[in-house]
Amino acid sequence: MPVKKMLDGNQAAVEALRLARVQVVAAYPITPQSPIAEKLSQFIADGLLDAKYLRVESEHSAMSCVIGAQLTGVRGCTATSSVGLALMHEVLGVASGCRVPIVMPVVNRALVSPWSLWCDHQDSMAERDSGWIQLYVENGQEVLDAIIMAYRLAEHPDVLLPTMVCLDGFFLSHAAEGVLVPDQETVDQFLPPYQCHNLYLDTDDPMFINNLTSSAEFTEMRYQQKDAFAKAKEVLPEVQAEFYKVFGRKYGMVEGYLCDDAQVVLVTLGSMSGTAKFVATKMRQEGHRVGVLKLTAFRPFPAEELRRVLRGIPVVGVLDRSAGLGAEGGPVCSEVKAALYNEENYPSVQGFIGGLGGRDLSTGVIEKAFKKLLAIQQGLAVGSDSEWIDLSENPLQIREVVQHV
Repeated sequence: MPVKKMLDGNQAAVEALRLARVQVVAAYPITPQSPIAEKLSQFIADGLLDAKYLRVESEHSAMSCVIGAQLTGVRGCTATSSVGLALMHEVLGVASGCRVPIVMPVVNRALVSPWSLWCDHQDSMAERDSGWIQLYVENGQEVLDAIIMAYRLAEHPDVLLPTMVCLDGFFLSHAAEGVLVPDQETVDQFLPPYQCHNLYLDTDDPMFINNLTSSAEFTEMRYQQKDAFAKAKEVLPEVQAEFYKVFGRKYGMVEGYLCDDAQVVLVTLGSMSGTAKFVATKMRQEGHRVGVLKLTAFRPFPAEELRRVLRGIPVVGVLDRSAGLGAEGGPVCSEVKAALYNEENYPSVQGFIGGLGGRDLSTGVIEKAFKKLLAIQQGLAVGSDSEWIDLSENPLQIREVVQHV
């Protein structure tokens, strides 16, 4: 039977990894992910998790160790955040290119500079084309559930892609709430023991892994990864449907909230989604037809599902927690525009940037975004590619650099 526990997001991630029966842990502490590495080591020391803990000198080494462990046929795990994820960059491509189905909680934190310990999505967005599946979660329960589902998805023989489960630093990682923790027997029925496919390390059957590859085969190997992402779009809904049957909690690649008759819809990602749904409910009571579309999967991007929910909506807003510097909007907004581009009635798409470096996406900020969308829908305002929704009054005067002659 499931047990309800007060857990923060980091603790929920650790419970999920314990229930997944990981056998090798290689993790390097970094704020705000450190409690995951610490709690996993404590579980192993206390005999609550039968696994080997590898003390490594960096995140680069952590990912390298987990890749090696899984190639020998054991389920491994690591976790990271921000500059730790950036340090893994080289080895992330090894994991995805070798089709090693690692599952890694990524506790979202801004990248430098300026130096920050707090949440935004720039760290995982910087790796959006690294060949990893990316799932984003709204609350502590979703942290636990998504990690368990991620193992089923990643290890599916038609997929075999590593997966990030992204949770907002501090807003989720350090915020405690009631989380239903399933029993081990039920999880074992849903998540069978790991079996190594495709590439493996076996002294009785040696093979080259990650060898130098000429242009005669490189493109086709990349295409195999592309095909795996297409398969992941088919497999993930199947995994989510089975999870619902076993555990009673329903998930999709997208979640539409009050969208059926909406005049404007705001697309969200991560913990901001709960705030957006709260504001949408309040504004509905005031007579405004607003809705929210929450993305759970960002890679693979659920274009078909997004089009289905947003079809006929005249104005769509997209709230990015990543700056998208040099682009005509944030990365999520760019994906939404691309997905909707060939629609017969292409909506007006308004991008918003907010919540960077740990700034709270408050109810007031979300309501401001909805009001801008309603003004566009009513012809009272003109949309733009990117509006920084929560700037201070004089942003160019903060630590302004003065040139001395």
